[in-house]
Amino acid sequence: MSSISSKDTPELKELRAFMVKEQIESRGISDSKVLFSMENVPRHLFVPENLRPYAYEDRPLPIGMNATISQPYIVGLMTELLELKSDDRVLEIGTGSGYQAAVIGKISAEVVSFERIKELVSFAKENLKKADIRNVKVFFGDGTDIPEDLGEFECAIVTAASPDIPKYLFRYLKEGARLVVPVGNQCVQELLKIKIHRGKPEISYHGSVRFVPLIGDKGWN
Repeated sequence: MSSISSKDTPELKELRAFMVKEQIESRGISDSKVLFSMENVPRHLFVPENLRPYAYEDRPLPIGMNATISQPYIVGLMTELLELKSDDRVLEIGTGSGYQAAVIGKISAEVVSFERIKELVSFAKENLKKADIRNVKVFFGDGTDIPEDLGEFECAIVTAASPDIPKYLFRYLKEGARLVVPVGNQCVQELLKIKIHRGKPEISYHGSVRFVPLIGDKGWN
């Protein structure tokens, strides 16, 4: 396929269905809400136009500014770990192209996302508009040093490699909230799920991953 337009054609829907079946469901992602969302969010709208022919392949893709859109399986895994409900508010650190937020937004009530690269803020907002995702709010700013007037969230997700568990996000999380974050050095990390139970974090581990580093006041310099 030499080129792909922004129109969501039957051929693209077929490619997306194949992606979900072969790359995501076959590897153990079973949450029907996640599978439905990923089959209905047009991933090709969230990559640079010259990379659209590769949008449904099993790999991350560069989106400029030393950032990437994650491999579809990783997006599915992190979304499933959030245990999303339809009335959840979700905090995202690292908007990127907006794809992860769009997948979450198809399931939850609201996504509040922070991106520190101004060009990517514009890119994500444009992509979300094209995909008709209206419950994602994208803000320009350091996601490791966000305002204190955001209210509370049922979920949070960090889409870049954090040097440590981001305890600074705990104050935004309700009892029972879920936080998914890759933690480790700048080469390889462990994907963590942290659940707030009786005010304390319960941590589980979900395999090795590789993300670009989280840059910010409480990230990597």
